[in-house]
Amino acid sequence: MTNRNKLMASTIFGGSLLMSTLMATVSYAQDAVPPAEDEVVQEVVVTGSRIRRSSTKTSAPLTMIDAQTLTDRGVVQAGEMLNLTTSISASFPLADGTGNDAGTGQQFPNLFGMGAGRTLTLVNGRRFIASQSGMDGNAVDTNIIPSGLIKRIDVVQAGGAAVYGSDAIAGVINYVLKDDFEGAELDIQTGTSSRGDYNKNAIRATFGHNFDNGKGNLAFDAGWSSTDPLYWNDRPRSALGRVNVSSGNTNPSDGIPTVRENLDTRFWSFNTNGVIFATAPAPALNPDGTPRFILKSNGTYTQFNDAGTGLAAYDSGTPGGIPFSSGGDGFSYRELAALYTGVERSTATLIGHYDLTDRVKLYGEVTYAEVEGYDPYQSYQSNTVLNAPATGSGYIAFTRNNAFLTPDTITALTTASPSFGAGAPLFMSKIWADLWPSRAGEYITESYRALGGISGDFDAFDRNFYWDVSYSRGVTEGKSRGWGTITANLAKAVNAVKNSSGQIVCAVNADVSTTNDDVACVPINMFGTGNVTEAGRAYVSAEVGSDYKNTQDDFLATIGGDLINLPAGMVNFSLAYEHRKEEAEFNPLPANLNGTVGAGTKTLATQGEYKTDEYSAEVLIPIVGGDFTLPFVQALEVSGAYRYVDHSIAGNEDVWGAGIRWQVVDSFAFRANQSRNFRAPTLTQLFAPTSTALGSVGQDPCDFRYINSGPAPATRLANCQAEWTAAGRNPAALTTFQNDSTNFSSAMVTTGGNADLKNEVSETTTYGFVFQPTFLSGLTVVVDRFKVELENGLSAFAPVNFMSTCYDSSVRPVDVCSTFTRDATTGNVVTAVTTTYNAGQVNMEGEIYNVNYTFPLGKYFGDRDLGRLELGMEATHLALYETSVTGFDLTRTDGTTLQPEWTTRVDVNWSKGPYRASYSAFYLSEGKVNRTDTIENTPTPNIDANLRHSISAQYDVNEKLTVRGGVTNLTDEEPSYPTLNYGDILGRQYYVGLKAKF
Repeated sequence: MTNRNKLMASTIFGGSLLMSTLMATVSYAQDAVPPAEDEVVQEVVVTGSRIRRSSTKTSAPLTMIDAQTLTDRGVVQAGEMLNLTTSISASFPLADGTGNDAGTGQQFPNLFGMGAGRTLTLVNGRRFIASQSGMDGNAVDTNIIPSGLIKRIDVVQAGGAAVYGSDAIAGVINYVLKDDFEGAELDIQTGTSSRGDYNKNAIRATFGHNFDNGKGNLAFDAGWSSTDPLYWNDRPRSALGRVNVSSGNTNPSDGIPTVRENLDTRFWSFNTNGVIFATAPAPALNPDGTPRFILKSNGTYTQFNDAGTGLAAYDSGTPGGIPFSSGGDGFSYRELAALYTGVERSTATLIGHYDLTDRVKLYGEVTYAEVEGYDPYQSYQSNTVLNAPATGSGYIAFTRNNAFLTPDTITALTTASPSFGAGAPLFMSKIWADLWPSRAGEYITESYRALGGISGDFDAFDRNFYWDVSYSRGVTEGKSRGWGTITANLAKAVNAVKNSSGQIVCAVNADVSTTNDDVACVPINMFGTGNVTEAGRAYVSAEVGSDYKNTQDDFLATIGGDLINLPAGMVNFSLAYEHRKEEAEFNPLPANLNGTVGAGTKTLATQGEYKTDEYSAEVLIPIVGGDFTLPFVQALEVSGAYRYVDHSIAGNEDVWGAGIRWQVVDSFAFRANQSRNFRAPTLTQLFAPTSTALGSVGQDPCDFRYINSGPAPATRLANCQAEWTAAGRNPAALTTFQNDSTNFSSAMVTTGGNADLKNEVSETTTYGFVFQPTFLSGLTVVVDRFKVELENGLSAFAPVNFMSTCYDSSVRPVDVCSTFTRDATTGNVVTAVTTTYNAGQVNMEGEIYNVNYTFPLGKYFGDRDLGRLELGMEATHLALYETSVTGFDLTRTDGTTLQPEWTTRVDVNWSKGPYRASYSAFYLSEGKVNRTDTIENTPTPNIDANLRHSISAQYDVNEKLTVRGGVTNLTDEEPSYPTLNYGDILGRQYYVGLKAKF
C-alpha cells in the first residue's frame, strides 16, 4: 500500500495514554427533545420526507447518530460507526474463511442484512455516485464520506422509495454534512492492537470561513487514514487453520456428526516444493484414508527438496479426506488468503453556500475520495492434481529429459518408478511461491462529485412555498490489479531440455521443428522453491485485472409548502421531479481480454447506460392538533407519498407510502407506516462482462458434509442419489463424497450480467410507539415493529444458490440444474455460473427497541453537581428472516450468525465540564451458522453469544485543545467459536487522539 505513513501521535499526546482505560459509547437519538416555549421553532427537512416541518417526529423509524458519537467511539471513517448500529449488518474487509480472498477493502451499509444494494445512501438528502462494480448493487463505500464534516447520520429503517426512489427497500442512510463550519481544526489519531499490529492512523484538517457579513460560508475538509493488512496466523482463532472433514460416521441419528474438526489444515496433494505423483489426475485415497498415487521411494512419500536438487521425504499429515489433512508438509490452508485487507483512504471536500437575497441561496459541494485496498494474498498460481491441465491449473507432467533434474534425482526417481527411467512421465503437484512478482492484489477507487444548486422560498395566496433545484455529476473510476500466468508460456517454460551445445533451453526451441520456436521463451526450474529467475517470471507472468467507470448525472427539482389551513393546522405538500442518467464501462486488461491467462477464457469489455424520469408527491395532513384536540387525541396526522418511475430499461413502476401518527397524550404516541418500495437493476447487474475463471462453488449439497442439511434434507439426499445413479456413479459413494471445488478454486465459474432484469418490489409495514413519561423527565422509550415482504427479487445467483435450489426442490427445475456440470467420474463440480435473476423472495419481521435516559447525576445525590449521565440501549430483534433465490423453497436464516435473533448495544455516557467518559457493550445472541445445523451434521451446531466491551474518555484541555483515548474490545473477546466474524477478530485495540482548534 502506498504512503503507509505511521503517525507518531503518541509523542504529541504524552500523558493522554492514561485515558485509554476509559471508552466512548454511542449516543443516539430517536426523536429530538421539543424546544422550549421561548425558542424560535425552525422548520427542517427530516430524512424520510422532503416536507419541511417543525417537529422531527415521524411516522417511520428513524435513528440519528451525531458527530460527538463518532468522536466518542474513536472511529476514523463512518462505516465503523454504522457497524455498531444494531439494525445494520456489520461490514468488514475480512476473509470469510472458505479460502476466498479478503476483498477490496470497500465497506457498504447493509440494513437488516438484506444486502448492500437494498440500502440507499444519500449525502445531504441527495444521491451519491456508486463506488462498486459488483453484483450486489449501487452501493456507496463508507470510506469516501468526509468524516470531519459529518453533522449527523440519519438511518431510516425500512422503506423510503416513494420519497427517494430506487434502492430504498431496507432503508436509507443519509449523511448530513455541516454547512456552517467556521475556523480551523486539526484532528490526529493513532491506534494499534494489543498484539502490536493492525495499526490504524488518521489525520484530518477542516477549515471554514463566513464571508460578506455572514451571507456566505465556505468550508474545506481533507482527511487521510490507513490500516494494515492481517494474516491468518496473526490471530489465535484463524491460526487454528480449522475446516470440517469427514468423521467416517454415516448414521444420521446416532448423535455423532458426519463431520469433524480438522486443525492445522493442509492440502496433502501439493505444496511449494512439488509433490510427486505416479499417476495423474490422482486425488484418491487408500482404504485407510491415506493418499494414493503419491510416488514412494523406499516406502516413503516423496517431494522435491527446497532447492529442487533432489528428493525429500514427504509427510502427508493425518488424513482428512480429499483434499485436506492435519499437519504434515502440505500447503497450509492458512496461506490461501489474508485475514484482513489493508485500507488507505484520502478524502477532500469543499462545501459552501451564499445568500443571494434573504430568500434565495446558492450552494455547492465538491467531493474527491481515493480508497486503496491492499490484499497481500489476493491470488496464487497452482498446478495440482486437483485440476485438469485445460484449466491452466492442472498438474505438470515431466520426464527424465528435463534439464533441471540432477543425475542423482533421475536415479532416485527411476528407482522409485522404473517406467520413468524408460521415458514415461511423472506428475508434479505444486503451488508456486515465486512464479509471479507478487501474490498481492490492489484495488483503487477514485470518486469525484460536484453538485450545484439554488434554493429559496416565496409567499403567495397567503401561503409560504419553498423550492430547490440542483444538479450533480459523479464519476467513479476503479481498477483492480493482480498477477496471472500466461498458460501457454508456462507450458513451454517448464519443458526444459539441453540443446546440442549443452545449454538449458525450452524444448520448443530444441526440437526438429522450427514452426513452434519461441525465441522469447525462458526455461524455468519448477523443482523446489525459489528457482524461478526474473527473466522466467517476466516470460510467464501478466498483469491481470480490470478498469471500470461509473458516471451519474442527477437533476432534482422540488417545491413544497402550505396547501390548506385546517382546524388542526396547515396541510403541507412537496412535489419533486428527478432525472437521472447512469453509465458504466468495464474494461479488462489485455491479458484478460485476450484470454492469455488461466483457462484461456476471454473477458469481454462491456458498457451500458440507463435513464430514469421520476415524479413524486407528498402530503402531510393534520387531522387533530394545535388548538383543536379531542380526549386522548392530542394530535393526529396522516401522511402520504407517491412516486412514478419511468426507467429506460426496467420499465415503469408505481411506489407509494402512507403513514399515521397519533399523539394520545403529551407522553405517549402511536405511529405506523406502510409503503411499496422498489429497486431497479444496476448497470453492473445488467451489463457486467462475461468472464470465466477458476473459483470455489461453495457448499455442494451432495457433499457428504452438507447432504443431510438444507430446508429439506430428505429431498436433497434423494435428488443427489438419483443423479448419481443416472450418471452411472455409485450413489453409496455419497456417504464419503467431498467436492474439491467447495474449499478450493477448482471449478470454472462463469460470471456475467443479465440484460433482461426488471425491478424488484417490496411491501413494508412498520408500527410502534414513543413513550416520554412526564413523571421521569429525560426518559424516552421507542419501540417499532417492522415487516418487509419482497418479491421478484434481484438475486445474485452464485453456484451454491443454483445447486441448493436444484437439489432442495421437490421438482428439480431444469433451467437451474443446467447451470452447473459435474465430472462424469468423480462427481466434482467442474463448471458453474454466477449471475442475477428476478426470482428472489424475502420475508422479514422483527422489532427495534430504543431506550434513552438522560439526567443530571446529582439528581439522585442531593442535587450535587456530579455531571450529566446518559443511559442508552438499542436492540434489534429479528423474529423472521426467510429467503428464496428462486421464489420457492424458503430458507430461514434468522437466529444464525448471518442474521442474529438479537443484536443489542448498551451505552453509558458521563460528562461534566471538560470531562467526558463513556462505556459501551455490544451483544450478539447465541445462534447457529446454519439454522438446520444439528449434532448430526456439524460438531459445533450451536454458536455461543458474543459480548464485548469498550471504554473511552475525553478531556478539553482548553477551548482550543481536546485529547481523547480509548480501548475497543476491552476484554479481548474473540469471535464466538468457531467463527471468524461473529464478534471482533481484531481483538483489543488502543487509540489516542488530539483535536486542536485555531
